Amino acid sequence: MSAITMRELTKVYPNGVRALDALDLEIADGEFFALLGPSGCGKTTLLRTIAGLEVASGGSVHIGERNVTNLPPGKRDVAMVFQDYALFPHMTVQENIAYPLRIKKVDRRARADKAAETADELGLSALLQRRPGQLSGGQQQRVALARAMACHPQVFLLDEPLSNLDARLRLEARTFLKRLQRELGVTTVFVTHDQAEALALADRIAVMEGGRIRQVGTPTEVFRRPANTFVAGFIGSTPMNLVDARVDGDELVVGRARLPLPEDARGQVGGGERLVYGVRPEYLDYSPTPVPGALSGQVVVVENLGSVSLVSLDVPGDDAAEAPGDAGSTGDAGTTGAGGAAGDAGGRTSVQVVVAEGGEPTPGDTGWVVPRPGRSLLYRDGDLVTVAEAASVPAPRAGAGVQG
Repeated sequence: MSAITMRELTKVYPNGVRALDALDLEIADGEFFALLGPSGCGKTTLLRTIAGLEVASGGSVHIGERNVTNLPPGKRDVAMVFQDYALFPHMTVQENIAYPLRIKKVDRRARADKAAETADELGLSALLQRRPGQLSGGQQQRVALARAMACHPQVFLLDEPLSNLDARLRLEARTFLKRLQRELGVTTVFVTHDQAEALALADRIAVMEGGRIRQVGTPTEVFRRPANTFVAGFIGSTPMNLVDARVDGDELVVGRARLPLPEDARGQVGGGERLVYGVRPEYLDYSPTPVPGALSGQVVVVENLGSVSLVSLDVPGDDAAEAPGDAGSTGDAGTTGAGGAAGDAGGRTSVQVVVAEGGEPTPGDTGWVVPRPGRSLLYRDGDLVTVAEAASVPAPRAGAGVQG
């Protein structure tokens, strides 16, 4: 068994920076797990603490049944692939792959045989006598992975393994990594700031901010039901629209439109309550003509994304809205800068919608957007309003976590 369990894991640097703030996390045996978050959220510090390259200030790390909190890296039975691959430039591919076995004092013949076997599995057999400087970025990545595989670790730790590759190689490497992890069945933890990468590769994702975990879930759960406005605004290539809303009976007043309350928010909100309405651009339908239950506004920007376009509309605000600040805080992300919508109460709000190829409007047009049933969410004080799903984690304390 190579599950990873962390309890109250804390890392405080000598200058007082709290990079990890009492984290509790369980990673299942054989799972492909992503640590996702913006720069400085603590994800690389967490990976390095699992590896033993950083010493925990508090809490514990277990790999399988062993408490490895105070063990040095070489005793933890983990293998790490660094962002820059960290290949030895003076060694051949074969020597780089065999290096961990050399450190373990495996005899020369056995090292060579294992390096050749591992290289063959990753399509590197023809490159064994080359040096890293003679390899492409994708080939260097595979050599780094082969070196990690050669000693059969319990856990793979990958620190942004695709960040040094160009766009096309990154897509190829993503497919290769996912297939390789499935074949090996080794518990794998990888760090990334790329949402698309995490959504495509991971079985589950932990979204981090300021040294704490804001949500853990499958890619589908995190994308469709962000537990708080931070996750809603961070996840997705097109961030979620987050718009001020007011409850009026069984409806929401959003801008000058009246929309039905989301099903699982019924009974959870009160009349007149001010909330944040969230809906992804992918879950809105655009219409060039008026339709009931739609937000309307002027098209200001059309961004061509290839097979689709991202359309931004200026939507008038709620005339009955209170002045900014009168309604209290909307939580850790609020409605400014957290997602694809921002605006002042009673003013104008930007709303984005994904439009299929051929249906793009022209800037200056008036358009209407309709939320798809069951795809909109409500947030109160930054947390999802729901009966029982997507439990949120509190926002980090001020000043916590400014380490990668």
